Amino acid sequence: MCTFVILRRPDHSWPVIIGANRDEMVDRPSTPPGRHWPERPGTIAGRDDLAGGSWLGLNDDGVVAGIMNRLNTLGPEAGKRSRGELVLEALDHADARDAVTALAELDGRAYRPFNMVVADNRDAFWLRHSGRNSSIVEIRPLHDGLSMITAHDRNDIERSERIRAFLPRFDAAPPPQPDKGDWEAWAALMASRGTDEAAGAGMTVRLDGGFGTRSSSLMALPAIGADLPVWRFSDGPPDANPYRDVTLR
Repeated sequence: MCTFVILRRPDHSWPVIIGANRDEMVDRPSTPPGRHWPERPGTIAGRDDLAGGSWLGLNDDGVVAGIMNRLNTLGPEAGKRSRGELVLEALDHADARDAVTALAELDGRAYRPFNMVVADNRDAFWLRHSGRNSSIVEIRPLHDGLSMITAHDRNDIERSERIRAFLPRFDAAPPPQPDKGDWEAWAALMASRGTDEAAGAGMTVRLDGGFGTRSSSLMALPAIGADLPVWRFSDGPPDANPYRDVTLR
């Protein structure tokens, strides 16, 4: 399961802080974040080289979009569209609210189940497609404070071992200070290891069968009129690969 952590602080100079780990089959090809789509010059995102979409991206207007599989829906399915397309479609919009208004018109039956987060420095939303042949994609606002989403629901401490273990640890950790380059506490949490015996007890995993954490991102969105966003990317499990700044301009 992938993991998306978002801290919302509307009155702060950095109102949105994000940590996101991508868990996937380790042999699925991908390319680190960049401007990979000539028809979308304002989009910076990691590219899934197999399906052509993305798991996480940012546009020049400051909109972030990330997508996760829901439980037991790993990989493609005949007759279904790639969920990675939705990240690119969200990033075609200049603000998060417009993006989710457009995505609300989706026929969920065209996709395998997913959780998706779309955010900018004013608004943030969780899009929930639970499956069971439902055509409905639910749109729920993400309120101020800390939210953590995996293959389960937001802050679902009952069903997600990872959320149960790590939500209180993120809540207790000192928030990153992007203007000072201080991501230490969150970077350490993102790199916390899990094993086959206790996969949910770690944020970074490597399991039998060739599944594991493929990359990690730390992101920050500034207040209106302030600095550029920050995106730090680890091209591999973050306990063994350094975070480096993604070029945004």
